[in-house]
Amino acid sequence: MSSQPWSGIFPAITTKFHADERIDAEGTARHIDFQIRNGIHGLVTCGSLGEASTLSLEEKLEVARIAVEAAAGRIPVLANVSETRTAEALRYIDGANAIGVNGFMVMPSVIYVADAREAMLNVRTMAEAAQQPVMVYNNPVAYRVDLKPGHMAELADCKWVTAIKESTDDIRRITDLRNTVGDRYRLFLGVDDLAYEGLALGCDGLLAGVGCAFPRETVALYDLMKAGDFAEALKLYQWMTPMLHLDVSTKLVQNLKLIDALVGVGTEHVRKPRLPLVGEERAFVEAVVKKALATRPAACQSVA
Repeated sequence: MSSQPWSGIFPAITTKFHADERIDAEGTARHIDFQIRNGIHGLVTCGSLGEASTLSLEEKLEVARIAVEAAAGRIPVLANVSETRTAEALRYIDGANAIGVNGFMVMPSVIYVADAREAMLNVRTMAEAAQQPVMVYNNPVAYRVDLKPGHMAELADCKWVTAIKESTDDIRRITDLRNTVGDRYRLFLGVDDLAYEGLALGCDGLLAGVGCAFPRETVALYDLMKAGDFAEALKLYQWMTPMLHLDVSTKLVQNLKLIDALVGVGTEHVRKPRLPLVGEERAFVEAVVKKALATRPAACQSVA
């Protein structure tokens, strides 16, 4: 499976917790199965939405194991690598390979704002250690490290680097990447409320957030765009957009876990220092989701 080019909808899954902050293995596996049965094409564990910053290396490996077992070979499982030290990243990669993941999404650098030379060497080092397909997660908005199209051209000789998750929030970057590197990489759009625009510009897939709760609808958007039915896709996208905006927030974890809970496909338990939403913030998310559920397109609703 790992030899197949990645494309389609790859949710960045939320990590399910019990109320006491222990990992909810059963809840995480159940949510993954729900998404697979509703058509997703792959998934990524322990990204920003998966609360990686609150998980130990051993816990991240535990989530990867849960995902591999829940997927049972039906879709590729990618483990996100976001360690602050390269040596720890390599230890995580080794452990995840032993578990049987199908590839990795790697952060060029976290916390430390690396320059391009440092970031590219970090990517190369992780990719060579992985010896599996690697997606580079470029998010200069959140992490202040930007691997630009020219840098990705420099990395093109590393055969294990096969995909890019682009989250600059500047949609012009997709065309700049295509013009610079052609079809060398699979391009995934990582900003929920630029999904339509990214697919219209030729992205191969989406790293979805709201898709965790609405997988069937997200897959339908992808299918419509790939079929060239842009008018129907736009209607679906406009319906989703108020929820998609909730992914672009410092409280994206609380927002999207609350969506999971309101839709009935998960809980909103988070790890401190995060706290569940209260007051006006909570009421706003509830109102957005309530309206979405009341006007949900019948033709592509997710199945429980």
